Amino acid sequence: MSSSRSSPHTSPHASGGAPVGTPAPSLVSRLARWRVPLGFAFAVLALWLAQPTRTSLLLGAIVAAIGEGLRIWAAGHLNKSREVTSSGPYRYFAHPLYVGSSVMALGVAVAAASILVALATALYMGATITAAIRHEEAFLRATFGPAYDTYRGGASSDRPFSWQQVMVNREYRAALGLVLAGLLLLGKATYNGSF
Repeated sequence: MSSSRSSPHTSPHASGGAPVGTPAPSLVSRLARWRVPLGFAFAVLALWLAQPTRTSLLLGAIVAAIGEGLRIWAAGHLNKSREVTSSGPYRYFAHPLYVGSSVMALGVAVAAASILVALATALYMGATITAAIRHEEAFLRATFGPAYDTYRGGASSDRPFSWQQVMVNREYRAALGLVLAGLLLLGKATYNGSF
């Protein structure tokens, strides 16, 4: 897997970029940094293209809830930027928050009942999650060195789940976003007469 190190090219300061000699951010770094704002743009597109039905909303909600459940489980174990977390779902997945986000996105695509939404979702998630993982792994290796490689080799711990840690990690924002997406799709289905 390639790292998210900056390219050897530099951005000239006179053109509004970084000072001369500062490496320009790589595409991976840019995608990782812009994944949330891009997500809002893709959400607007998805809502516009969506053709939800009662059945698609129910099935999509089940799939998305599983993804959010995985995210909550992960957030209850994660101590961001302070350690390499190896308890809870981190025993099974290197990046359970991203796996959960991907499952949530799949659920939203199912709820939208549109092949175009499914394709846009796959494009968005494939590009941004891959970039975020590469960027995060480079950060974790630089910050924690051998401890991260040991974790990736299969080490785990038995730290208990903590609702307080879920709140510290602000997972409620993803849950609220999912509820909002569901309500918007429900509103569109009702407006279209398909609910």
